[in-house]
Amino acid sequence: MTDTTQTRSSREAVLPDDVTDPLLWRAAYDVAAAHEPDEEGRCPSLLCGHQSAPCEPMVNARRAMRLARAGTSGGRGSEPRETPVPRARDRRAAA
Repeated sequence: MTDTTQTRSSREAVLPDDVTDPLLWRAAYDVAAAHEPDEEGRCPSLLCGHQSAPCEPMVNARRAMRLARAGTSGGRGSEPRETPVPRARDRRAAA
């Protein structure tokens, strides 16, 4: 039986000191490594169809790596946002 185990690049990566979620950081690192642009500035992943970098998975991987670190914000603003309260919808007014 052949060995199908793949070595992930995150296993050799040095985990930053401020990482609070190592699993998220390592998973995001592996995604970022798989979508690293080639010499022409295009994503080599077949899933991205060789689109120009940065592709959506790379952007999301970078954001996840930031979120996995302490004291960093992965969102657009620096303040955490509250979850909006769902509004009751008046069906008669909508009709």
